Amino acid sequence: MEKADKKSSILEAAEKLFCERGYEATSTRHIAKEAGANMAMINYYFGSKEGVFMEIISKRIADFRLQLTIINQDNLSGMEKLLKVIEGYATRILSNHGFHKMMHRELSLPHRPEMFFKIKNSMAENLKVIEEIANNGIADGSFRDVDVRMLIATIMGTISNVAISPSKITYGTTLDINNTADRALITERLIAHLKDLIIVYLTPIQESKTKK
Repeated sequence: MEKADKKSSILEAAEKLFCERGYEATSTRHIAKEAGANMAMINYYFGSKEGVFMEIISKRIADFRLQLTIINQDNLSGMEKLLKVIEGYATRILSNHGFHKMMHRELSLPHRPEMFFKIKNSMAENLKVIEEIANNGIADGSFRDVDVRMLIATIMGTISNVAISPSKITYGTTLDINNTADRALITERLIAHLKDLIIVYLTPIQESKTKK
């Protein structure tokens, strides 16, 4: 139990420092000091700073995969599943937008392609679950026949864009994504917008006309 707690404290300390200082400016020595651990312990558990970073990312991806699997196995309509995916992913990303922003910045750097592709390949498994939900909805006629990959890019891209550049929707207001109450409002706006967008976009045209 003590070892598990120490490993968790290292990961928590590393995530905090990565957000504050960036990946490049954070060393294993910084992480050890923040976590109250020693360098040997970090090397034992993770091997390197990259190992710590990849452990954090892998855990996030695995947690989201579990959430997606549970949603996909629920006895819900395709639309209900997709809307739950939107709500879960938006909440997950904006609740820790600082780390998401740092991750995208660091992975976009040309000298870290191997790390980028490792994460990209892991995330692809999660996207397959969302793709399956959308394709099943198209197959049973509850969704319009749309470009599913573009649909996923729209959902994920919008959420990521708000997390990375919140000023695009907060300019002219006093909203601050770093403020807990404001972040909740921004998240609520984002989820409501995407749900409206997806419902209108995916509802079969004939059904949409009938409702009018």
